[in-house]
Amino acid sequence: MDQRIVVGMSGGVDSAVSAALLQEQGYEVIGVTLNLSPKVEGEDAWERDDSCCGLAASEDARRVADRLGIPHYVLNFREVFAEKVIANFLDEYRRGRTPNPCVRCNDHIKFGTVLLKAQALEADLVATGHYARVGTDPRTGRRVLRKAVDPRKDQSYVLYVLTQDELRRTVFPLGDLTKQETRELARKFNLPVANKPESQEICFVSERNYGDFLMKLAPDIAQPGPIVDVEGRVVGEHRGVAFYTIGQRRGLGLVSRDPLYVVDVDASSRTIIVGPEDALFDTELTADEANLVGVAEIREPLPVQARIRYRMTDADAFVSQPSPGALHVRFAQPQRAITPGQAVVCYVGDEVVAGGTISRTKRTRLREAVQQR
Repeated sequence: MDQRIVVGMSGGVDSAVSAALLQEQGYEVIGVTLNLSPKVEGEDAWERDDSCCGLAASEDARRVADRLGIPHYVLNFREVFAEKVIANFLDEYRRGRTPNPCVRCNDHIKFGTVLLKAQALEADLVATGHYARVGTDPRTGRRVLRKAVDPRKDQSYVLYVLTQDELRRTVFPLGDLTKQETRELARKFNLPVANKPESQEICFVSERNYGDFLMKLAPDIAQPGPIVDVEGRVVGEHRGVAFYTIGQRRGLGLVSRDPLYVVDVDASSRTIIVGPEDALFDTELTADEANLVGVAEIREPLPVQARIRYRMTDADAFVSQPSPGALHVRFAQPQRAITPGQAVVCYVGDEVVAGGTISRTKRTRLREAVQQR
């Protein structure tokens, strides 16, 4: 084939098998591993064994590249990662929102910046070990993003940010495979990471300890404030809006006859609003930073199946486009704990129609009503 392709190699089995499959198909494969890890008070995440983009992962990727006989480079993206992903991560928590850094990383780092590096290496394409599929709509010629064959591994939710140009230059070799089949291929190719367990954590936060991470990088986040109920009555005090998220029940430090949940976070007044579980349910949301994938525009409400969290069942809804860069989603049935900062992704069948960052829900009106009391 003699077509050069850059494969993002995280040191795991998925990216390793992707590189091996593409080499078998005749591509000229170049492996790259990204050094993204920040330093936090002397602790360098690059040196942590549990970091998916750390030194140990880089060494595993190098061993795979040696086994395949392909060149392998480590690219230092620390500064751009700190600017585009970590700074946004902190700012979103300051705003009382719950960010999804994996979506942001895919948008600005793993595809946007890596595609630029691929051009410098005279490569036409970029591939990763994500479980998703890319195709072409024969009616419109648009590139489409589809769910993976394996629903348990599908990662289309965190890839909705890919533009048409990026989709034309991106390959997902594992989209038609199950995880078990990927493992079997790793053993067939005799890859040294064939039995390596999966990384489940955010790469720059050790052991899911978000609180410690936030305090080390942004101690200003820990500003206490009132906890109020849906009637506006003060029922307690919190230690900082960044440490609470929609739907949270544990760790509120409240004594109540009935269970209370965080139903909204008002960062401007440093207020946490709590209420009964039924106050968590919404039927509508607005999203910004929208990306249209399967369609060029949405002229009238379109029936879709929408997802508001990575691990959830798609729900029937209608999506409309009130303005450029925005989406409005109305669900057929109320959804629990729609959370600003998270992504909403809309599908028709297995194709991604559009996605965006949740910015407003009907609960926002509850917050405004509480503020007026």
